[in-house]
Amino acid sequence: MKEWNLNTSELRAHAKEIKVGDMVNLTGTIYTARDAAHKRLFALLDEGKELPFDIKDAVIYYAGPTQAKPGEVIGSIGPTTSGRMDPFAPRLLDLGLVAMIGKGGRAQPVVDAIIRNGGVYFCAIGGAGAAISGCIKKVEVLAFEELGCESLKRLTIENMPVVCTIDSEGGNQFVTGRAEYEVKD
Repeated sequence: MKEWNLNTSELRAHAKEIKVGDMVNLTGTIYTARDAAHKRLFALLDEGKELPFDIKDAVIYYAGPTQAKPGEVIGSIGPTTSGRMDPFAPRLLDLGLVAMIGKGGRAQPVVDAIIRNGGVYFCAIGGAGAAISGCIKKVEVLAFEELGCESLKRLTIENMPVVCTIDSEGGNQFVTGRAEYEVKD
């Protein structure tokens, strides 16, 4: 299991060291954003306004956490299907986003943008949102509070387990994994 501190200045260099299949514990700062938040982020960009967080070397987790129970930091926070964010990902990667966390495969334009920008795509375990919530140490709503669970949040995480499924060189677990089990005549 690799360890990756997201609060260092060398994130892009570290991203290039992570390869498909690597299991990684993430520690540091990430942001949550799903469909509705991405649409709002794009509206800000299209209007020439600043984003509510620094996109350079940021990590976005495609998740919409449930409300926290009394005494907890956050509720269940499992990954959302990443393909819904595919229309937005290339532009955000080109603006400096270094990594994304979600579940499921990505469209080729996203893979191309990951390669072009030296980024990485991780998958979190679907169905394990309650377990992942234990890795969240602090939550702050940054923007779009009216979106509720889909608001843009900054999370402080510790030892959040993910697996690299698309690396900076274009290694793609969704392609190689399927090919391994493909029936050949």
